[in-house]
Amino acid sequence: MRLAISIGDINGIGLELALRSHKVVKELCEPVYCVNESVLNWGTALLGLDVPEDFKIVECGTDFEVKPGTSTIESGLLSYDSFYKAVTMAKEGTVDGIVTLPINKESWAKAGVHYVGHTDALSDLLGSNAIMMLGCEEMFVILYTHHIPLKDVSKTVKTKKLLNFFLRVEESLHVDSIAVLGLNPHAGDNGVIGNEDFKIKKAIKKANEALGKDVFVGPLVPDTAFVDRSKFKYYVCMYHDQGLIPLKTLYFEESINVSLDAGIIRTSVDHGTAFDIAYKNMNPSNKSYINAVKEAVKHVERKDILIQK
Repeated sequence: MRLAISIGDINGIGLELALRSHKVVKELCEPVYCVNESVLNWGTALLGLDVPEDFKIVECGTDFEVKPGTSTIESGLLSYDSFYKAVTMAKEGTVDGIVTLPINKESWAKAGVHYVGHTDALSDLLGSNAIMMLGCEEMFVILYTHHIPLKDVSKTVKTKKLLNFFLRVEESLHVDSIAVLGLNPHAGDNGVIGNEDFKIKKAIKKANEALGKDVFVGPLVPDTAFVDRSKFKYYVCMYHDQGLIPLKTLYFEESINVSLDAGIIRTSVDHGTAFDIAYKNMNPSNKSYINAVKEAVKHVERKDILIQK
């Protein structure tokens, strides 16, 4: 199977990860790297590495000088062009899915890219409403809300909206048990601390009724939900940090980002550009990148099975 790899911010660690991991990645799939050839050669020279002979690229973006560890307009434009090219290829069916290396949001902003990140851009480009799931084989968190202010989260907690979200999650994963966290401390203490958790409970009940089985469990008390992880692998979290804090505390290097119900298969590393170590040959961990490739392969294979059925 073919996977398009968007190179991320060229001034960060994305290129080094791609080059050093190529031998492993090509055993898992046929990778196609979306990058400008001149910039690729510039960055490779700075790293003191060689471009592998079987390092297939799809040309995108324009030539510019690589500036290690720096947020620039040019690097922002290339990282977006690389992502856009990968999405286009997946949409056209010339690749089976995409894996994204880390972007720098400041660079996107400098370049005039108006998206907050990959997931928002993906939803807009494909006319979908991608769900953000992050994690690893041990645990995945699924975010009901993404990058919005904390003060606005409670406004989004509506039974009908939650019901639709739960059903989309189940349709994407087809698993038997998914935990749902409450919003408030103690999951609201039966209305003593807010009434949002009543809406979550109602949505869970309606979702399970629609599915004809008890897939969703909760709302669980947020501060104890992750203590015994033998019960659940998947956790729906009401807001960004509710899921990301425990995930990154437990599985920082291994975790990845998966876009569910996006219209294409897309996985990503779950870390940033690491400007502080970029081009210093500190051999950054590739665990997240390799896991992202493996997860993309798994989703492609699973999609093929579902289509055959």
